[in-house]
Amino acid sequence: MPQLNPSPWFMILCLTWFTFLIFLAPKILAHTFPNEPVTMDNQKSTMNSWNWPWH
Repeated sequence: MPQLNPSPWFMILCLTWFTFLIFLAPKILAHTFPNEPVTMDNQKSTMNSWNWPWH
């Protein structure tokens, strides 16, 4: 059963992760959103109640 021999698979795993960390991760992290988030005000909005007759 060759899948139990870790020597070739461990090297493939390491090379794959190093490739991801060196080439792909900086490209993904450099992505910017077109609209930056805006902080909301801490003031509570006033809600007007409806004066409807419920009969």
